[in-house]
Amino acid sequence: MTNDKLSTRATDLLRTLVEMHIRDGHPVGSKTLHAQTELTVSPATIRNIMADLEDRGFLESPHTSAGRIPTAQGYRFFVDSLLQVQPIEEQAVLALKEELNPNRSAKDLVHSASSLLAQITSQAGIVTVPRPTLNQLRQVEFLPLSENRVLVILVVNEREVQNRVIELPRPLTEAQLKAAAELINQRYAGADLGEVKARLVQEMAEARARIDEYMAAALDLANRALEEEGDSEEYVVAGENFLLGQAGPEDMSKLRELFDAFERKRDLLELLERSYRAQGVQIFIGEEAGYDVFGDYSVVTAPYAQGSRTLGVLGVIGPTRMAYERVIPMVDVTARMLSAALSR
Repeated sequence: MTNDKLSTRATDLLRTLVEMHIRDGHPVGSKTLHAQTELTVSPATIRNIMADLEDRGFLESPHTSAGRIPTAQGYRFFVDSLLQVQPIEEQAVLALKEELNPNRSAKDLVHSASSLLAQITSQAGIVTVPRPTLNQLRQVEFLPLSENRVLVILVVNEREVQNRVIELPRPLTEAQLKAAAELINQRYAGADLGEVKARLVQEMAEARARIDEYMAAALDLANRALEEEGDSEEYVVAGENFLLGQAGPEDMSKLRELFDAFERKRDLLELLERSYRAQGVQIFIGEEAGYDVFGDYSVVTAPYAQGSRTLGVLGVIGPTRMAYERVIPMVDVTARMLSAALSR
């Protein structure tokens, strides 16, 4: 059905119904609308208008209620044509300025942005982790832990330090670990991690062919350390507890599916990738996301950048009846302020 021929009366009624559903979370009946709306028409007329809106695809009737709720199409029309966004509260702006400090590391800024989005919107906040165009190995250290476990300390690019623990097939002494680190630093310091990985595979095969056990052990250790590097986080989610607190018993199975999607990553990353290539705020309402798991949820996103180069995407995930008038400007301003912090 088309969206562009709604009467003024139908538009006003739809706006009121959507705002009531966002506020209360319950299906809205004609009597309730009659009491809330300024329309000087009877409940019977309101019922007729609601029936027409349902025929057009803007509303639907839950099986358990005589009232109606907005569909994804209804919310889309509301967001595109009827929504009046609100200015961000001064307290929220002050929190953004304090937490998104340009003197902090990119990792800290990403985590802070995710937490702030969740706290201020009372939904789940998500920020993808920026991927540098070049990961240059500066230095590696290996420190022995208990049994066969080794702490790997990688210094990447200028100042980024990454720590991880790997488990070896057989123990190595502290002297052996130090010698292996010295060998790797001599051979690979200054090279891109992708290039290092490729060279390791080739040189491991050559070392085995020469039966050079010391070289093979050192290269194998480096290979294991860099394999772990690929498992770093791809995005940060905060505020799942807000979604849990808003969910009723009938919502729990769908919420579990959403949390599973957070863990699986693939669907969410593909959705965020679409926002990465877009300009400004993007709003995916329910089925518009293209994945069943987001059917009862909306995702509001915006890309963030360093100078003119887009680094990632941030956004908010919540029920389709989220307070769009607050969430949309919050996502927009957070993306701008995160970009400013990363660009200084």
